[in-house]
Parts: sequence; structure tokens; C-alpha cells
Amino acid sequence: MHSVWQEWLSSQAPTEILKTGDVAPAAAGRFIPLSGFALLRASGEDAQNFLQSQLSSDIRLISSQSAQYSTYSNAKGRMQGSFLIWLYQGDYYLLLKADIADRVRQRLSMFILRSKVKLERVDAGWGLVGLISDEALSDHDATGLKVSATEREVRIQLDATSALLLFESPQPADLARLAAQMRLADEAFWTLRDIRAGIGWVSAATYEAFVPQMANMEVIGAISFQKGCYPGQEIVARTQYLGKVKRRMYRVLASIALEPGQPLFGEETGEQAIGAVVESVALEGGTWEGLVVVQSAAWEEGVHYQSLQGPLLEKLELPYSVD
Repeated sequence: MHSVWQEWLSSQAPTEILKTGDVAPAAAGRFIPLSGFALLRASGEDAQNFLQSQLSSDIRLISSQSAQYSTYSNAKGRMQGSFLIWLYQGDYYLLLKADIADRVRQRLSMFILRSKVKLERVDAGWGLVGLISDEALSDHDATGLKVSATEREVRIQLDATSALLLFESPQPADLARLAAQMRLADEAFWTLRDIRAGIGWVSAATYEAFVPQMANMEVIGAISFQKGCYPGQEIVARTQYLGKVKRRMYRVLASIALEPGQPLFGEETGEQAIGAVVESVALEGGTWEGLVVVQSAAWEEGVHYQSLQGPLLEKLELPYSVD
């Protein structure tokens, strides 16, 4: 997060910042400064072709008015990163988890070779805010991720009631303006928003843990099965066309904190792990909501956290179908 925003946030009374345990998660009108994400920028005349050759989505479909989810995998098809990508002033911007940003940039940079591409981390010059409201924030028509931009602001409408807002060279006045309209909230609110939307971000804890379909990436439009080759493409295609995906990402409720990357177990497989936690967040009342990748068949006997003696997880609904 930009330093001037850090200063503004530190000046706010802790009691004025909404927590997920303080109010119902559906409380209206929240703005959420986000520090858990980073930005990479790909610029240069070969940027589109380079990203097209490395990522799982069809980068050619991105325009200045539309964003797209995507993934990056190793040769075995295991995800090393997941992204939200958009085009701004001729350059591609890739939003990803901050704890893997440098690692992913370094990995991708190895394959630039003679291409006319510059790949750099630029989140130090930007401010990122999540917006959530019970009432529609725009006339979102559910046909895609809509992008609008001005000289120093980018807005990405994710659905009817949530959006990302990015400020280039952010100023305290940007947050003060939002504070006059909405309530300042903790970043956990945005994590909960992603969980309920079924968006599972790759983090340091889940680096190279899942094939994209295990995290439902094709459901949210992060995979193109018509484009050319990219790292892991053969595995991704084989997973799609040669049988049902045995592991999927599910939304769950738990009685204790679920740590990303921690294993899950089922009765039929004994001490052999059947999946792992992707993300979780605390709710009011001492419960936790999260996303997990697990063998679909395991729900019949029950899914346990960390060991067969660990607490059972309760499966909740996602906004899309995976079974």
C-alpha cells in the first residue's frame, strides 16, 4: 500500500474501522484499502504476445473496457499465480497476491528473452480499494468484468455490488472522499467477498498446489481451451477433456481458524491428505468461512481439517456449480 495511504489509515481511530466480527458481513457501504495484493505491469510492443504465451486465458480478448482472470502454471500444470488483468493506457496490469508478486515477476521474466517486453512491479505507485454495497454500484449486466478509467483512476466492476478502484499516485484526499460516502472497513471484508464469490487466489501457502480446474478457474473465465500453447497447457487440457475433475474448490464453514495451505483429510483415505485450505476469514460468533480444494467424493463421509481427528467442515453453496 502506498505510504501516504498508510499514514491516513494510521490516523483513523481503530473503533471507526469495521471488522467482520463487529457487524453482519452484508452491512452496506464499505470501502476497503487493500494491502494484500500487488500489481505487475507488462509494457512494450510484444507485451500481449508474451502474456498470451505464458498465461492460461486469451489475453487478446482484454480491452480497455474489459478485464479478465488468468493463471500461470509450471510445466506440470500446477499454478504459480492467479491474476486479474486489465489494459490501461496501453499497458497490461496484473493484480495478484502480494506475497508471491516478486517470485512470479522473476519467474515470468526468465522467458522474456528477446521480446520487447518490460515486466515490473508497480504497486508502490498505486492505491487499491475494494468497494462493497448492498445496493447496486452500477448497471452491471453480468456479462463480464467491466473497466472504466480516467487520467489517474481505474474502476473494475466485478459484480453488481462490488468493485475495485485503483488510484495512480494516490493521495489522502482519495480516501477522505470515499470516507464521506462509505464506511472504512478491514481488509477481511474483501477476503470474505472473494470467498463468497468463489474466487480463490494463489498465495505463498498454495504456490504450485493446484491445477487450475481444482480451484474452479475455468468457471470464472481464467482458462481458454481454444488458444495456443502455454506452460502446463497439456495438463490443463487433459484434465478438462479426459474425465471429471476429482478435486474441486468449495466454500466451507468451520469452528476454528483455517490456515491457507493446511491439509484436509477424509475417512476413506486415512492419513493421506485429500486437499488443502485456500483462504479463510473470521466471522462473528467465533466461526470461520473459507475456501478449500478437496476431493469431491469426500463430502459423503466428511472432510476434516488437519487430521482425521480434526474438526469437520460444513460445505456451503457457491454462486456457481462445480459438481
